Amino acid sequence: MAEILAKLRDCITISNGRVQIDNSDSVRALMDGLIYEAVFNPDEEKRKGLQRLVIEIAKQMGAVPASIQALYEEMGRNYPGFTVPAINIRGLTYDTAKVIFRKALEKNIGALIFEIARSEIGYTKQRPLEYSAAVLAAAVKEGFTGPVFIQGDHFQLVRKYYLADPKPEMEYVKGLIREAIDAEFYNIDLDTSTLVDLDKKDIKEEQRPNFEAAAALATYIREIEPEGITVSIGGEIGEIGGKNSTPEELRAYLDGFNEIFKAGKGVSKMSVQTGTSHGGVVLPDGSLAQVKIDFDTLRKLSEVARKEYGLSGAVQHGASTLPDEAFHHFPETTTSEVHLATGFQNIMYDNPALPAAFREEVYRYIKENFANEKKEGQTEEQFIYKTRKKGFGPLKQKWWDLPSDVKGPIMKELGEKFDILFNELRVNNTKEIVSSTVKPVIVEKKVPDNVLD
Repeated sequence: MAEILAKLRDCITISNGRVQIDNSDSVRALMDGLIYEAVFNPDEEKRKGLQRLVIEIAKQMGAVPASIQALYEEMGRNYPGFTVPAINIRGLTYDTAKVIFRKALEKNIGALIFEIARSEIGYTKQRPLEYSAAVLAAAVKEGFTGPVFIQGDHFQLVRKYYLADPKPEMEYVKGLIREAIDAEFYNIDLDTSTLVDLDKKDIKEEQRPNFEAAAALATYIREIEPEGITVSIGGEIGEIGGKNSTPEELRAYLDGFNEIFKAGKGVSKMSVQTGTSHGGVVLPDGSLAQVKIDFDTLRKLSEVARKEYGLSGAVQHGASTLPDEAFHHFPETTTSEVHLATGFQNIMYDNPALPAAFREEVYRYIKENFANEKKEGQTEEQFIYKTRKKGFGPLKQKWWDLPSDVKGPIMKELGEKFDILFNELRVNNTKEIVSSTVKPVIVEKKVPDNVLD
Protein backbone atom coordinates (compact mmCIF):
# COMPACT_ATOMS: atom_id res chain seq x y z
CA MET A 1 0.00 0.00 0.00
CA ALA A 2 2.73 2.46 0.98
CA GLU A 3 4.57 1.75 -2.28
CA ILE A 4 1.43 2.34 -4.38
CA LEU A 5 0.69 5.63 -2.62
CA ALA A 6 4.29 6.80 -2.98
CA LYS A 7 4.19 6.12 -6.72
CA LEU A 8 0.80 7.83 -7.01
CA ARG A 9 2.22 10.97 -5.41
CA ASP A 10 4.65 11.11 -8.34
CA CYS A 11 1.94 11.04 -11.01
CA ILE A 12 -1.07 12.89 -9.55
CA THR A 13 -1.50 16.10 -7.61
CA ILE A 14 -4.24 16.75 -5.04
CA SER A 15 -4.96 20.35 -4.16
CA ASN A 16 -7.92 21.38 -2.01
CA GLY A 17 -9.47 17.98 -2.63
CA ARG A 18 -9.20 18.25 -6.42
CA VAL A 19 -7.26 15.69 -8.44
CA GLN A 20 -4.92 16.57 -11.28
CA ILE A 21 -3.29 13.89 -13.44
CA ASP A 22 0.38 14.51 -14.10
CA ASN A 23 1.22 11.20 -15.79
CA SER A 24 -1.73 9.18 -17.09
CA ASP A 25 0.35 6.17 -18.18
CA SER A 26 1.78 5.80 -14.69
CA VAL A 27 -1.69 6.11 -13.13
CA ARG A 28 -2.98 3.40 -15.45
CA ALA A 29 -0.10 1.12 -14.50
CA LEU A 30 -0.92 1.56 -10.79
CA MET A 31 -4.66 0.97 -11.10
CA ASP A 32 -4.64 -2.77 -10.30
CA GLY A 33 -3.03 -2.11 -6.96
CA LEU A 34 -5.01 1.04 -6.21
CA ILE A 35 -8.43 -0.51 -6.73
CA TYR A 36 -7.43 -3.56 -4.68
CA GLU A 37 -6.56 -1.27 -1.75
CA ALA A 38 -9.74 0.74 -2.33
CA VAL A 39 -11.80 -2.43 -1.88
CA PHE A 40 -9.83 -4.31 0.79
CA ASN A 41 -7.95 -1.81 2.92
CA PRO A 42 -8.94 -2.70 6.52
CA ASP A 43 -9.73 0.92 7.42
CA GLU A 44 -13.25 1.88 6.27
CA GLU A 45 -12.54 5.61 5.95
CA LYS A 46 -9.37 4.88 4.01
CA ARG A 47 -11.32 2.59 1.67
CA LYS A 48 -13.94 5.26 1.01
CA GLY A 49 -11.28 7.88 0.41
CA LEU A 50 -9.46 5.65 -2.05
CA GLN A 51 -12.72 4.76 -3.81
CA ARG A 52 -13.49 8.45 -4.25
CA LEU A 53 -9.92 9.00 -5.48
CA VAL A 54 -10.36 6.29 -8.14
CA ILE A 55 -13.60 7.87 -9.35
CA GLU A 56 -12.05 11.35 -9.55
CA ILE A 57 -9.03 9.96 -11.42
CA ALA A 58 -11.38 8.30 -13.92
CA LYS A 59 -13.26 11.54 -14.55
CA GLN A 60 -10.02 13.41 -15.13
CA MET A 61 -8.91 10.69 -17.55
CA GLY A 62 -12.11 10.90 -19.59
CA ALA A 63 -14.31 8.10 -18.18
CA VAL A 64 -17.24 10.11 -16.82
CA PRO A 65 -20.29 8.76 -14.94
CA ALA A 66 -23.35 9.86 -16.92
CA SER A 67 -27.11 9.62 -17.32
CA ILE A 68 -28.44 7.74 -20.34
CA GLN A 69 -31.51 10.03 -20.37
CA ALA A 70 -30.67 11.90 -23.60
CA LEU A 71 -30.02 8.68 -25.53
CA TYR A 72 -33.32 7.26 -24.29
CA GLU A 73 -35.15 10.41 -25.33
CA GLU A 74 -33.70 9.91 -28.82
CA MET A 75 -34.81 6.25 -28.76
CA GLY A 76 -38.30 7.49 -27.88
CA ARG A 77 -38.33 9.71 -30.95
CA ASN A 78 -36.65 7.28 -33.35
CA TYR A 79 -35.73 3.74 -32.35
CA PRO A 80 -32.10 3.25 -33.50
CA GLY A 81 -32.21 -0.53 -33.88
CA PHE A 82 -30.28 -1.75 -30.83
CA THR A 83 -31.05 -2.91 -27.28
CA VAL A 84 -28.85 -1.58 -24.47
CA PRO A 85 -27.36 -4.36 -22.30
CA ALA A 86 -27.52 -3.62 -18.56
CA ILE A 87 -24.97 -5.85 -16.85
CA ASN A 88 -25.05 -6.80 -13.17
CA ILE A 89 -21.60 -7.82 -11.92
CA ARG A 90 -21.83 -9.82 -8.70
CA GLY A 91 -18.26 -11.02 -8.37
CA LEU A 92 -14.79 -10.37 -9.84
CA THR A 93 -16.17 -6.91 -10.60
CA TYR A 94 -12.96 -5.16 -11.63
CA ASP A 95 -11.77 -8.04 -13.83
CA THR A 96 -15.17 -8.43 -15.47
CA ALA A 97 -15.55 -4.71 -16.11
CA LYS A 98 -12.12 -4.69 -17.76
CA VAL A 99 -13.31 -7.39 -20.17
CA ILE A 100 -16.44 -5.38 -20.96
CA PHE A 101 -14.51 -2.16 -21.63
CA ARG A 102 -12.03 -4.09 -23.78
CA LYS A 103 -14.93 -5.35 -25.89
CA ALA A 104 -16.45 -1.85 -25.98
CA LEU A 105 -13.22 -0.43 -27.38
CA GLU A 106 -12.85 -3.29 -29.84
CA LYS A 107 -16.42 -2.94 -31.11
CA ASN A 108 -16.83 0.85 -30.78
CA ILE A 109 -19.62 0.45 -28.20
CA GLY A 110 -20.98 3.33 -26.16
CA ALA A 111 -24.44 2.02 -25.27
CA LEU A 112 -24.01 -0.27 -22.28
CA ILE A 113 -24.89 -0.05 -18.60
CA PHE A 114 -23.21 -1.37 -15.45
CA GLU A 115 -25.73 -1.96 -12.69
CA ILE A 116 -26.28 -3.45 -9.26
CA ALA A 117 -29.60 -4.14 -7.52
CA ARG A 118 -30.67 -3.36 -3.97
CA SER A 119 -30.47 -7.04 -3.05
CA GLU A 120 -27.08 -7.49 -4.75
CA ILE A 121 -25.58 -4.54 -2.88
CA GLY A 122 -26.31 -6.56 0.26
CA TYR A 123 -25.25 -10.08 -0.58
CA THR A 124 -22.25 -9.18 -2.78
CA LYS A 125 -21.07 -6.64 -0.18
CA GLN A 126 -20.58 -3.91 -2.79
CA ARG A 127 -21.86 -0.52 -1.65
CA PRO A 128 -22.51 1.93 -4.50
CA LEU A 129 -19.25 3.87 -4.02
CA GLU A 130 -17.21 0.68 -4.23
CA TYR A 131 -19.11 -0.53 -7.30
CA SER A 132 -18.59 2.78 -9.11
CA ALA A 133 -14.91 2.77 -8.20
CA ALA A 134 -14.38 -0.79 -9.48
CA VAL A 135 -16.15 -0.08 -12.78
CA LEU A 136 -14.37 3.23 -13.37
CA ALA A 137 -10.99 1.77 -12.37
CA ALA A 138 -11.51 -0.79 -15.14
CA ALA A 139 -12.32 2.01 -17.60
CA VAL A 140 -9.06 3.77 -16.69
CA LYS A 141 -7.04 0.56 -16.93
CA GLU A 142 -8.39 -0.25 -20.40
CA GLY A 143 -8.23 3.33 -21.70
CA PHE A 144 -11.98 3.75 -22.22
CA THR A 145 -13.19 7.33 -22.49
CA GLY A 146 -16.68 8.79 -22.76
CA PRO A 147 -19.90 8.45 -20.76
CA VAL A 148 -20.04 5.49 -18.34
CA PHE A 149 -23.59 4.54 -17.40
CA ILE A 150 -23.85 3.14 -13.85
CA GLN A 151 -27.31 2.16 -12.66
CA GLY A 152 -29.16 1.26 -9.50
CA ASP A 153 -31.21 -1.78 -10.53
CA HIS A 154 -34.39 -2.87 -8.75
CA PHE A 155 -34.33 -0.17 -6.09
CA GLN A 156 -37.28 -2.01 -4.67
CA LEU A 157 -39.85 -1.50 -1.98
CA VAL A 158 -40.12 -4.85 -0.21
CA ARG A 159 -43.83 -5.58 -0.01
CA LYS A 160 -43.98 -7.15 3.46
CA TYR A 161 -41.99 -4.30 5.01
CA TYR A 162 -44.01 -1.64 3.19
CA LEU A 163 -47.36 -3.14 4.17
CA ALA A 164 -46.23 -3.41 7.79
CA ASP A 165 -45.18 0.26 7.88
CA PRO A 166 -44.60 2.20 4.65
CA LYS A 167 -42.60 5.08 6.13
CA PRO A 168 -39.38 3.28 7.20
CA GLU A 169 -39.34 1.27 3.96
CA MET A 170 -39.69 4.44 1.86
CA GLU A 171 -36.99 6.12 3.93
CA TYR A 172 -34.67 3.16 3.45
CA VAL A 173 -35.01 3.30 -0.33
CA LYS A 174 -34.60 7.09 -0.29
CA GLY A 175 -31.39 6.59 1.67
CA LEU A 176 -30.18 4.06 -0.90
CA ILE A 177 -31.04 6.47 -3.72
CA ARG A 178 -29.09 9.26 -2.03
CA GLU A 179 -26.10 6.97 -1.48
CA ALA A 180 -26.22 5.80 -5.10
CA ILE A 181 -26.46 9.29 -6.59
CA ASP A 182 -23.61 10.43 -4.36
CA ALA A 183 -21.61 7.51 -5.80
CA GLU A 184 -22.52 8.83 -9.28
CA PHE A 185 -25.18 6.32 -10.25
CA TYR A 186 -27.07 8.65 -12.59
CA ASN A 187 -29.52 5.95 -13.65
CA ILE A 188 -32.02 4.53 -11.15
CA ASP A 189 -34.61 1.80 -11.77
CA LEU A 190 -37.45 2.09 -9.28
CA ASP A 191 -39.22 -1.18 -8.58
CA THR A 192 -42.46 -0.46 -6.79
CA SER A 193 -44.28 -3.16 -8.77
CA THR A 194 -44.22 -5.24 -5.56
CA LEU A 195 -47.09 -3.04 -4.33
CA VAL A 196 -49.51 -3.82 -7.18
CA ASP A 197 -52.85 -4.77 -5.60
CA LEU A 198 -54.40 -7.55 -7.67
CA ASP A 199 -57.45 -7.65 -5.39
CA LYS A 200 -58.73 -4.50 -7.06
CA LYS A 201 -61.09 -4.96 -9.99
CA ASP A 202 -59.95 -1.88 -11.90
CA ILE A 203 -56.51 -1.99 -13.58
CA LYS A 204 -55.65 1.58 -12.65
CA GLU A 205 -56.53 0.89 -9.01
CA GLU A 206 -54.39 -2.26 -9.14
CA GLN A 207 -51.46 -0.13 -10.28
CA ARG A 208 -52.20 2.85 -8.02
CA PRO A 209 -49.94 1.83 -5.07
CA ASN A 210 -47.22 1.18 -7.64
CA PHE A 211 -47.31 4.49 -9.50
CA GLU A 212 -47.95 6.58 -6.38
CA ALA A 213 -44.87 5.20 -4.61
CA ALA A 214 -42.82 5.50 -7.79
CA ALA A 215 -43.88 9.14 -8.22
CA ALA A 216 -42.86 9.93 -4.64
CA LEU A 217 -39.42 8.33 -5.11
CA ALA A 218 -38.95 9.93 -8.53
CA THR A 219 -39.75 13.32 -7.01
CA TYR A 220 -37.05 12.68 -4.41
CA ILE A 221 -34.54 11.84 -7.15
CA ARG A 222 -35.30 15.11 -8.94
CA GLU A 223 -34.84 17.01 -5.67
CA ILE A 224 -31.34 15.67 -5.02
CA GLU A 225 -29.87 15.06 -8.49
CA PRO A 226 -26.79 17.20 -9.24
CA GLU A 227 -27.18 20.41 -11.20
CA GLY A 228 -26.92 19.79 -14.93
CA ILE A 229 -27.83 16.09 -14.69
CA THR A 230 -31.22 14.51 -15.30
CA VAL A 231 -31.06 11.08 -13.70
CA SER A 232 -32.64 8.48 -15.96
CA ILE A 233 -35.49 6.87 -14.01
CA GLY A 234 -37.07 3.53 -14.83
CA GLY A 235 -40.48 2.30 -13.71
CA GLU A 236 -41.83 -1.23 -13.46
CA ILE A 237 -45.34 -2.64 -13.88
CA GLY A 238 -44.98 -6.38 -13.42
CA GLU A 239 -43.03 -8.33 -10.84
CA ILE A 240 -40.48 -10.47 -12.66
CA GLY A 241 -41.62 -14.07 -12.45
CA GLY A 242 -45.32 -13.18 -12.34
CA LYS A 243 -47.95 -12.99 -15.08
CA ASN A 244 -47.15 -11.26 -18.34
CA SER A 245 -47.72 -7.51 -18.47
CA THR A 246 -50.36 -5.97 -20.71
CA PRO A 247 -50.67 -2.66 -22.63
CA GLU A 248 -53.59 -1.76 -20.34
CA GLU A 249 -51.36 -2.08 -17.26
CA LEU A 250 -48.65 0.00 -18.94
CA ARG A 251 -51.11 2.78 -19.74
CA ALA A 252 -52.67 2.65 -16.27
CA TYR A 253 -49.25 3.06 -14.63
CA LEU A 254 -48.01 5.82 -16.91
CA ASP A 255 -51.28 7.77 -16.92
CA GLY A 256 -51.44 7.60 -13.13
CA PHE A 257 -47.76 8.46 -12.70
CA ASN A 258 -47.97 11.43 -15.08
CA GLU A 259 -51.07 12.79 -13.34
CA ILE A 260 -49.32 13.15 -9.99
CA PHE A 261 -45.61 13.54 -10.86
CA LYS A 262 -44.82 17.25 -11.31
CA ALA A 263 -41.08 17.40 -10.56
CA GLY A 264 -39.69 17.47 -14.11
CA LYS A 265 -38.96 14.69 -16.57
CA GLY A 266 -40.65 11.42 -15.68
CA VAL A 267 -39.58 7.84 -16.38
CA SER A 268 -37.52 7.07 -19.47
CA LYS A 269 -38.38 3.37 -19.77
CA MET A 270 -40.67 0.69 -18.33
CA SER A 271 -39.70 -2.75 -17.05
CA VAL A 272 -42.29 -5.38 -17.91
CA GLN A 273 -42.87 -9.09 -17.42
CA THR A 274 -42.93 -11.33 -20.49
CA GLY A 275 -42.13 -14.81 -19.21
CA THR A 276 -38.73 -14.76 -17.50
CA SER A 277 -37.69 -15.18 -13.89
CA HIS A 278 -34.52 -13.98 -12.21
CA GLY A 279 -31.85 -16.65 -12.47
CA GLY A 280 -34.03 -18.84 -14.65
CA VAL A 281 -36.16 -21.82 -13.66
CA VAL A 282 -34.00 -24.56 -12.08
CA LEU A 283 -34.83 -28.22 -12.65
CA PRO A 284 -34.26 -30.83 -9.88
CA ASP A 285 -30.86 -31.81 -11.33
CA GLY A 286 -29.68 -28.19 -11.18
CA SER A 287 -29.99 -27.56 -14.92
CA LEU A 288 -32.10 -24.73 -16.34
CA ALA A 289 -35.48 -25.11 -17.97
CA GLN A 290 -35.92 -23.56 -21.41
CA VAL A 291 -37.32 -20.07 -20.98
CA LYS A 292 -39.87 -18.78 -23.44
CA ILE A 293 -40.25 -15.03 -23.72
CA ASP A 294 -43.42 -13.64 -25.23
CA PHE A 295 -41.69 -11.40 -27.76
CA ASP A 296 -45.00 -10.35 -29.28
CA THR A 297 -46.04 -8.87 -25.92
CA LEU A 298 -42.64 -7.19 -25.63
CA ARG A 299 -43.07 -5.61 -29.05
CA LYS A 300 -46.55 -4.30 -28.23
CA LEU A 301 -45.45 -2.88 -24.88
CA SER A 302 -42.39 -1.19 -26.40
CA GLU A 303 -44.57 0.32 -29.12
CA VAL A 304 -47.09 1.72 -26.62
CA ALA A 305 -44.31 3.10 -24.41
CA ARG A 306 -42.58 4.77 -27.33
CA LYS A 307 -45.40 5.99 -29.53
CA GLU A 308 -47.91 7.03 -26.87
CA TYR A 309 -45.58 8.26 -24.10
CA GLY A 310 -42.23 9.06 -25.75
CA LEU A 311 -40.31 6.56 -23.63
CA SER A 312 -37.32 4.62 -24.95
CA GLY A 313 -39.38 1.43 -24.83
CA ALA A 314 -39.88 -1.63 -22.66
CA VAL A 315 -37.15 -3.24 -20.53
CA GLN A 316 -36.65 -7.00 -20.19
CA HIS A 317 -35.29 -8.46 -16.94
CA GLY A 318 -34.01 -11.95 -16.17
CA ALA A 319 -32.71 -12.67 -19.67
CA SER A 320 -29.09 -13.77 -19.22
CA THR A 321 -29.91 -17.49 -19.07
CA LEU A 322 -31.70 -17.42 -22.43
CA PRO A 323 -30.03 -19.30 -25.30
CA ASP A 324 -27.68 -17.10 -27.33
CA GLU A 325 -29.85 -17.39 -30.42
CA ALA A 326 -32.76 -15.65 -28.65
CA PHE A 327 -31.07 -12.29 -28.15
CA HIS A 328 -31.51 -10.95 -31.67
CA HIS A 329 -35.25 -10.78 -30.92
CA PHE A 330 -34.76 -7.89 -28.49
CA PRO A 331 -33.72 -5.27 -31.07
CA GLU A 332 -36.23 -6.75 -33.50
CA THR A 333 -39.02 -6.09 -31.00
CA THR A 334 -37.60 -2.57 -30.29
CA THR A 335 -36.83 -3.44 -26.66
CA SER A 336 -34.78 -0.56 -25.29
CA GLU A 337 -32.86 -2.36 -22.52
CA VAL A 338 -32.21 -5.90 -21.33
CA HIS A 339 -30.90 -6.87 -17.89
CA LEU A 340 -28.25 -9.59 -17.63
CA ALA A 341 -26.77 -11.12 -14.47
CA THR A 342 -27.01 -14.81 -13.63
CA GLY A 343 -25.49 -16.08 -16.87
CA PHE A 344 -22.20 -14.35 -16.02
CA GLN A 345 -22.29 -15.71 -12.48
CA ASN A 346 -22.76 -19.21 -13.93
CA ILE A 347 -19.64 -18.80 -16.07
CA MET A 348 -17.61 -17.87 -12.98
CA TYR A 349 -18.81 -20.88 -11.00
CA ASP A 350 -18.89 -23.46 -13.77
CA ASN A 351 -15.72 -22.69 -15.73
CA PRO A 352 -13.40 -25.74 -15.49
CA ALA A 353 -10.50 -23.50 -14.43
CA LEU A 354 -12.15 -22.71 -11.08
CA PRO A 355 -10.52 -25.09 -8.59
CA ALA A 356 -12.98 -27.69 -7.32
CA ALA A 357 -11.71 -27.15 -3.78
CA PHE A 358 -12.53 -23.44 -3.93
CA ARG A 359 -15.97 -24.08 -5.42
CA GLU A 360 -16.68 -26.55 -2.62
CA GLU A 361 -15.47 -24.01 -0.05
CA VAL A 362 -18.04 -21.54 -1.37
CA TYR A 363 -20.79 -24.16 -1.42
CA ARG A 364 -19.91 -25.27 2.10
CA TYR A 365 -20.21 -21.67 3.28
CA ILE A 366 -23.63 -21.41 1.59
CA LYS A 367 -24.88 -24.64 3.18
CA GLU A 368 -23.69 -23.57 6.63
CA ASN A 369 -25.02 -20.02 6.49
CA PHE A 370 -28.13 -20.14 4.32
CA ALA A 371 -29.62 -23.54 5.15
CA ASN A 372 -32.81 -21.83 6.31
CA GLU A 373 -33.40 -20.62 2.73
CA LYS A 374 -33.77 -24.13 1.36
CA LYS A 375 -37.39 -24.59 0.33
CA GLU A 376 -39.45 -27.69 0.94
CA GLY A 377 -39.08 -30.15 -1.92
CA GLN A 378 -35.99 -28.40 -3.28
CA THR A 379 -33.11 -30.68 -4.28
CA GLU A 380 -29.56 -29.94 -3.14
CA GLU A 381 -28.68 -28.90 -6.71
CA GLN A 382 -31.62 -26.48 -6.92
CA PHE A 383 -30.75 -24.97 -3.55
CA ILE A 384 -27.09 -24.43 -4.47
CA TYR A 385 -27.95 -22.93 -7.85
CA LYS A 386 -30.45 -20.50 -6.38
CA THR A 387 -28.24 -19.52 -3.44
CA ARG A 388 -24.68 -19.46 -4.78
CA LYS A 389 -25.00 -15.79 -5.75
CA LYS A 390 -24.53 -15.20 -2.00
CA GLY A 391 -21.07 -16.76 -2.13
CA PHE A 392 -19.50 -13.67 -3.69
CA GLY A 393 -19.75 -11.15 -0.85
CA PRO A 394 -18.42 -13.02 2.20
CA LEU A 395 -15.59 -14.56 0.14
CA LYS A 396 -14.99 -11.50 -2.06
CA GLN A 397 -11.28 -11.21 -1.33
CA LYS A 398 -10.68 -14.89 -2.06
CA TRP A 399 -12.40 -14.45 -5.44
CA TRP A 400 -10.20 -11.40 -6.21
CA ASP A 401 -7.09 -13.31 -5.07
CA LEU A 402 -7.62 -16.22 -7.47
CA PRO A 403 -4.45 -16.61 -9.55
CA SER A 404 -4.26 -15.49 -13.18
CA ASP A 405 -4.28 -19.08 -14.48
CA VAL A 406 -7.75 -19.39 -12.91
CA LYS A 407 -9.16 -15.96 -13.68
CA GLY A 408 -7.72 -15.93 -17.20
CA PRO A 409 -9.91 -18.73 -18.61
CA ILE A 410 -12.98 -17.37 -16.76
CA MET A 411 -12.46 -13.92 -18.27
CA LYS A 412 -11.86 -15.48 -21.70
CA GLU A 413 -15.21 -17.27 -21.51
CA LEU A 414 -16.93 -14.11 -20.27
CA GLY A 415 -15.39 -12.18 -23.15
CA GLU A 416 -16.75 -14.70 -25.64
CA LYS A 417 -20.20 -14.39 -24.06
CA PHE A 418 -20.11 -10.59 -24.19
CA ASP A 419 -19.00 -10.82 -27.80
CA ILE A 420 -22.09 -12.83 -28.71
CA LEU A 421 -24.49 -10.68 -26.68
CA PHE A 422 -23.19 -7.38 -28.02
CA ASN A 423 -23.46 -8.69 -31.58
CA GLU A 424 -26.98 -10.02 -31.07
CA LEU A 425 -28.18 -6.85 -29.30
CA ARG A 426 -26.64 -4.77 -32.14
CA VAL A 427 -24.78 -2.35 -29.88
CA ASN A 428 -21.57 -2.46 -31.91
CA ASN A 429 -20.72 0.99 -33.33
CA THR A 430 -23.01 2.83 -30.90
CA LYS A 431 -20.22 5.12 -29.69
CA GLU A 432 -21.25 7.82 -32.18
CA ILE A 433 -24.93 8.01 -31.25
CA VAL A 434 -24.01 8.08 -27.57
CA SER A 435 -21.45 10.84 -28.17
CA SER A 436 -23.93 12.90 -30.18
CA THR A 437 -26.76 12.63 -27.62
CA VAL A 438 -25.11 12.32 -24.19
CA LYS A 439 -22.99 15.22 -22.98
CA PRO A 440 -21.50 14.07 -19.66
CA VAL A 441 -21.30 16.60 -16.86
CA ILE A 442 -18.38 16.27 -14.47
CA VAL A 443 -19.74 16.66 -10.95
CA GLU A 444 -16.90 17.94 -8.80
CA LYS A 445 -16.32 15.87 -5.68
CA LYS A 446 -13.49 16.33 -3.22
CA VAL A 447 -11.16 13.57 -2.14
CA PRO A 448 -9.70 13.60 1.39
CA ASP A 449 -6.53 15.66 1.46
CA ASN A 450 -4.71 12.89 3.35
CA VAL A 451 -5.79 10.08 1.02
CA LEU A 452 -2.21 9.53 -0.21
CA ASP A 453 -0.66 9.63 3.28
